Amino acid sequence: MSKALVLVVDDEPRYLKLVRYNLETAGYEVVTAPNGEEALSLAAGQNPDLIILDIRLPGIDGYEVCTRLREFSSVPIIMLTAKGEEQEKVQGLRLGADDYVTKPFAADEFMARVEAVLRRSHIPELNPPIHTVGALSIDCAQRKVTVGGREVSLSPTEYRLLQCLAVNAGRVVVQEELQEKAWGPEYREHYEGLRVFIRRLRQKIEKDPEHPTYIITKPGIGYMLATPA
Repeated sequence: MSKALVLVVDDEPRYLKLVRYNLETAGYEVVTAPNGEEALSLAAGQNPDLIILDIRLPGIDGYEVCTRLREFSSVPIIMLTAKGEEQEKVQGLRLGADDYVTKPFAADEFMARVEAVLRRSHIPELNPPIHTVGALSIDCAQRKVTVGGREVSLSPTEYRLLQCLAVNAGRVVVQEELQEKAWGPEYREHYEGLRVFIRRLRQKIEKDPEHPTYIITKPGIGYMLATPA
């Protein structure tokens, strides 16, 4: 089985060296880029399995790189954010990132995030059905989501979250259960990204995201995918 290829994008040499060392020690193949332009070129040419992307880059920043990546790739992205900058985390998730790690970070936390993102992006489905709710169709066999016959492009994390809601359609999934099933046991506790991903999904599949008919919020409890009327 080939090793996963990880693209690391950071203009700070010490972080590039640190991240590369930890990834290669764990058996991953690593390529690096010191700026956004080179990162986009490597992402298009080498098709990595994961991208570690710093927000603060010279030239085009990590936000712009993430936006451009999502125009042609669904590769999982982990953003590196500054300590205490909560808005950076939320903005990165809204633009299409799958997770974030705050600098400075411990090696074990960083590797746990990498492993969790890669694991959930490669989990196969067994005897997958097609879930249909109104104009929304979720084909788990092909990992394909359509609304009114129009295919919707989802990131791996968005797809995993929607699939988790689909297999529990008509049942409220509490936040902790939803996080654990969609992200993994490392995310059983409060994870601020859940609300952001729900918002992203609604923007892609709902006719009116402010008044959703597919993904229903149960305040203080969790979320539910509606069942056919």
